[in-house]
Amino acid sequence: MRTSRAHKFIGLFLATAAGAASCIAQDKPDAPTPKQSDAPSTQSSSTEKPPATDKSKEAQEKDSQSQTSGTSKDRLFFTLPNFLTLENANQVPPLTAGQKFKVVARSSFDYVQYPWYGFLAGISQAENSEPGYGQGAAGYGKRFGASTADGTIENFLTSAVFPSLLRQDPRFFQSGKGSFWHRTGYAITRVVVTRTDSGHSQMNYSEIFGSALAAGISTYSYHPHADKTLRNSASVWGSQVGYDTITYVVKEFWPDIRRKIRKKK
Repeated sequence: MRTSRAHKFIGLFLATAAGAASCIAQDKPDAPTPKQSDAPSTQSSSTEKPPATDKSKEAQEKDSQSQTSGTSKDRLFFTLPNFLTLENANQVPPLTAGQKFKVVARSSFDYVQYPWYGFLAGISQAENSEPGYGQGAAGYGKRFGASTADGTIENFLTSAVFPSLLRQDPRFFQSGKGSFWHRTGYAITRVVVTRTDSGHSQMNYSEIFGSALAAGISTYSYHPHADKTLRNSASVWGSQVGYDTITYVVKEFWPDIRRKIRKKK
């Protein structure tokens, strides 16, 4: 069987991040500042209003970039590519097919992805999942190649190929409003509901069919012969959809986590 434990580990990691986001989303607001003295101020009125902070300028620049480019340069946990997530950008032009392929390629071949796939291959090696790969350097190399191919194929099918053919929008539009559970529910439903290029809601065929095709291609091509079964392919499909669902939740709350981290600095 494929690396089910590895998928569970990844899910646990992302679920832990989502749990941290829950605490952030439910944090009480900062204590109100004490009232100023009734004594008249000796400062001029021109100095009463503080200048815009660098943080607000940064947020405005990020929103402006999202509105113009349609993608972002954000990274989950300041590391993993998060280029198809937009914050506070509901009114943006649709991506062309060329733009969809370009941003997916930028994400899939990002320099951070290779250590990430190496980490997943290491888990698989330690668990001796898919024994057909063997052990040692050769076995690790095969697992690394398989992990890289699995992620790359699924990224292109779910975020570029099918969205281009079906005219669906592969981007995740952060909600940022409502309670923690409301936002969590919104993020979870994005695995089955997406936007069309024209801005209407539609069944997320790109995710469902794209991940299914990716699971079939990887299972019946370069993975060990013992794993080339319909049952294993279906298991991999379910794992990929589950992983993508948790990722959507993390993407929804990542801006809250990021602001909290920067506030502590």
